Amino acid sequence: MDLSCTPEEEEFRARLREWLAKVLPTLPAKPPPDDWPGRRAYDRGWQRMLYDAGYADVHWDSSPTMRLIFLEETEKAGAPYVGANFVGLLHAGPTIAAEGTTEQKDHWLPPILRGDEVWCQGFSEPDAGSDLAALRTRARRDGDDYVVSGSKIWTSHAEVADWCELLVRTDPEAPRHKGITWLAMPMDAEGVTVRPLRTLAGSTEFAEVFLDEVRVPVGNRVGAENDGWRVTMVTLSFERGTAFVGEVVACRRVLGELARTARENGRWDDPVLRRRLGRLNAEFRALWRLTQWNVSEAEAGGGVPGVGGSVFKLSYSHARQELYDTAAEVLGPDCLDLDRPWVLDRLSSLSYTIAAGTSQIQRNIVAERILGLPKGR
Repeated sequence: MDLSCTPEEEEFRARLREWLAKVLPTLPAKPPPDDWPGRRAYDRGWQRMLYDAGYADVHWDSSPTMRLIFLEETEKAGAPYVGANFVGLLHAGPTIAAEGTTEQKDHWLPPILRGDEVWCQGFSEPDAGSDLAALRTRARRDGDDYVVSGSKIWTSHAEVADWCELLVRTDPEAPRHKGITWLAMPMDAEGVTVRPLRTLAGSTEFAEVFLDEVRVPVGNRVGAENDGWRVTMVTLSFERGTAFVGEVVACRRVLGELARTARENGRWDDPVLRRRLGRLNAEFRALWRLTQWNVSEAEAGGGVPGVGGSVFKLSYSHARQELYDTAAEVLGPDCLDLDRPWVLDRLSSLSYTIAAGTSQIQRNIVAERILGLPKGR
């Protein structure tokens, strides 16, 4: 498999680097981590700059390789992360681009690209755990609307979102995976209540969402009624396949910083620590090659990442946790100081083996869909 870039792709990389070098020094200071209205405004402003410069549509209207180059170069340059825009740009937007009607694409994609509207993800539920197909939020058809009741949890950026990519059960009598529907729900609809959740790291990027007879137009359904599980697999393929690309680049940068810090504070003399850093370096180099492979596969498959994203997500989640455990070793007693670099990252890394599908779920996907092993009984 040829993982090299074409001349056109290298020209795109050079042009992007030049633009980033020019605009990044002009950006205002980032708002405090827990000022979500401020962060929403900041992230929307950055997205508008990308839109005006012609880079906004890279997440779904460019080839997977162009998307990879964009994520790699923006992370290397220290550009703002997508932040509050991440569900719209990396999950809902690509799903609508792949599965939506022409009218739906025209309605939802331009505001996402311009940074006008923020999306959240309403998948997980309090009683479903890691079993997404066990969701119980109901939607009954009433004329031209679905009437939705239930609750969601760990809803990313719900408190500042305009729209929610929402999974509902439209046929409670159908087999678990057959009665689910994917809806786009306006967050200002009557009956929507949002309660922010504070994480171990002290942030509130997640929330509980309670739905009490919320009316959602049937025209907001993406895909057919009761075909939401298939549409959801498209969403999750983006979430597991390409959404973490920039984070791999960031982890490789952190690894280099850890090595430099270890040399400065004397912990480099520990041969066990040096071997661990070397092994992590090999791990993240391999993950980057796996990312390139997944992108090449998506290129050949019409732009949608395949199940190889589960292999990546499983390996990356554990590698990230080990990276920040190693950071604690390098910091020593300073690893308890929340104002030191990497300490809050270590706390947030604990969630990565749960978020976007637990490691147990990823192992099942790899076993059943890649290795062809029988389902467990």
